[in-house]
Amino acid sequence: MTCLSHVRIVLVGTTHPGNIGAAARAMKTMGLTDLALVAPRVFPSAEAVARAAGADDVLAEARVHQDLPSAIADCALVIGTSARPRTIPWPQLDPRACAELLTASSARAAILFGPEQSGLSNEALDRCQFVLRIPCNPRFSSLNVAAALQVVAYELWVAAERAPPPPQPSAPLANAAQMESFYQHLDQTLHGIRFLHEKKSSPSLMRRLRRIFNRARLEQEELHILRGILNAVQRQLNRQE
Repeated sequence: MTCLSHVRIVLVGTTHPGNIGAAARAMKTMGLTDLALVAPRVFPSAEAVARAAGADDVLAEARVHQDLPSAIADCALVIGTSARPRTIPWPQLDPRACAELLTASSARAAILFGPEQSGLSNEALDRCQFVLRIPCNPRFSSLNVAAALQVVAYELWVAAERAPPPPQPSAPLANAAQMESFYQHLDQTLHGIRFLHEKKSSPSLMRRLRRIFNRARLEQEELHILRGILNAVQRQLNRQE
């Protein structure tokens, strides 16, 4: 059987429990089993079980999180789905390119699907290395979350069937929790040297810095080097006080 155990599907703020069940069904048909739910409006739910249509095991194993950081903390690669254009563009993938990327690596990865009405927020996308967009009719681009997931899951299945076993990474990549801790450290240091100002700095500046480091997909050792630099800067600032 095709192994996609390193790929996690994350549903953020899902408002209708039936969509959770339909998503579980879409996952199981394509060999995906790792489901995380972030602040769902209703779960568990009999309607979710009914819509799962036999994928009850995926629902039973789903983990519920109160926030996104805890759902993706152990993931080295995070991809957010979005149909809306953004002021600051993220590196983009279509479902096929996304599948090729994920099946070429064994590192833990997450694909995020946002609330039905609004999609993922910019704050959620800040935690993503890529944005995934499904090409569709520009005059009617409204895809149900389970339908969007089915498209992505199908491409994952096909790519995994064709791909050789992914090589083990030569060095472990930094996961989302480690990256978020780094970004907080970076923000503190940039304020400390007055590169960022509480009243004058635009939030988009830190968003662009996140994009730079997200594109790099840093190894843990590389991240330690950067944290060491930030620590040295902060020590120097403390000596000057």
